[in-house]
Amino acid sequence: MKRLLNYFTKFEKGLWISSVLLIFVSFVIFDRENYLTLFASILGATFLIFNAKGNPIGQFLTIVFSILYGVISYGFSYYGEMITYLGMTMPMAFLALVSWLKNPYGNNRAEVKVNRISKIETVFMFLLTAIVTLIFYYILRFFHTANLIPSTVSVTTSFLAVYLTFRRSPYFALAYALNDLVLIVLWTMASMTDVSYLSVVICFIVFFVNDMYGFISWKQMEKRQKENI
Repeated sequence: MKRLLNYFTKFEKGLWISSVLLIFVSFVIFDRENYLTLFASILGATFLIFNAKGNPIGQFLTIVFSILYGVISYGFSYYGEMITYLGMTMPMAFLALVSWLKNPYGNNRAEVKVNRISKIETVFMFLLTAIVTLIFYYILRFFHTANLIPSTVSVTTSFLAVYLTFRRSPYFALAYALNDLVLIVLWTMASMTDVSYLSVVICFIVFFVNDMYGFISWKQMEKRQKENI
């Protein structure tokens, strides 16, 4: 436990504690019933702080979170979110876990080696994202997914995020931040029907702040790793 506490900076510990407190307070005010949502939200804040450090534990926790979030999304007929997390985010998080474990920074198994993708691969990534988005649009429309267009955009941002995570690019955190903004819109729509979902909205606002910090942290890691070559 002492090693774990020393592993994170004061800012990171403060960010995690404030994130958990905000999630818990919003749960008490707006929900008080969906404990699975509370647990998933706290788990999300936890894996984000590990991901910000480039620690493979974050990807393992992402797999668990994807399962829980898929169940929560199913409860509100957000089949797009359910299919995205169970059919794309979860398996890609597993591949990312393998990739991060295979590419440690030096002898430090707790930090992944930052990667930089080429311009050609970037073009390939966006082309693949467009294809995935188109396929998912028709799948989601077939299942009469609530709020079809925002759900489809969520697929786009989610795929970019998981692809960049797998490739160990710092920009995965920015893609997740964009996805957080889409999800804030989606769950705000849901809260118009059920006010308890405001706790989920606040959860993704917390995730957005954490993902932005994750991007800053990874850029610092990238710079430090380059300087130590």
